[in-house]
Amino acid sequence: MQSNIIRHPAATVRILVRKLFVVGVGPGSPKYLTDAAKEAIVKSHYIIGYKYPLSTIEAIIDKSSQQVFQVTMQTQEGVYQDIYTKMKDGEYCTIPFTGDVNFSESEVVDRLLEIFGSENVEVIPGISSIQVAAAKAHIPTDKAFIVTFHVTDDIEAKKQEMLQAVRQGRSVILLPRPWPRDRSKHFMQSEIAKFLRISGIDTTKLKVWVFEHLTTEKETTFKGTAIDLEGKEFNDLSAMVVDQTKRQTYLNF
Repeated sequence: MQSNIIRHPAATVRILVRKLFVVGVGPGSPKYLTDAAKEAIVKSHYIIGYKYPLSTIEAIIDKSSQQVFQVTMQTQEGVYQDIYTKMKDGEYCTIPFTGDVNFSESEVVDRLLEIFGSENVEVIPGISSIQVAAAKAHIPTDKAFIVTFHVTDDIEAKKQEMLQAVRQGRSVILLPRPWPRDRSKHFMQSEIAKFLRISGIDTTKLKVWVFEHLTTEKETTFKGTAIDLEGKEFNDLSAMVVDQTKRQTYLNF
């Protein structure tokens, strides 16, 4: 990679280029890893990520030539700053995220754009569990309300938008929010079902799907009605579908 050069009458200033790839690596199976993601990972000197996405790309990491750093929500800031400082001109770093980096990861991506500079960051999209869940439930995403509760920000407005979509008869595809350290912020399938019932939705007739560990050997599927979800626990790595799809083909028009 060539360095950027700024020419000035008094001096030549050399700007370091530290290239960051922010990469979506799919729901869990390496089969859902795109070639573009693989290319970015292979060429990177540094790999930084949470445990789950790192396990997804484990087979293509060369630990003899690449430095790998596993982070948590508590440690990520320090590691991002440290690696940015250590990177030499022309070096590459990849940060993999489960699913599609453009879905549920904006809070982290926005911070990475600040640290590395937006001109040095390339976002490589991936396949989201939302897409896989929609495919398995035969729900067209262009007709569904899609929402993630897997954020740290306030979700009250999102909850009302979801409720409105259900009242309108639309299908909903969502990622729930696990928050075991504070049950008041926990909004998993059981809490979602209770919220809909308390809000006046007849959950005895509302069809739902829950998919856990999508695309992996541990994948499970639950199909039933929303009332069945109350009191039922699901894994943090899960996606939920409220199925109100009304089938229409081109013969209808």
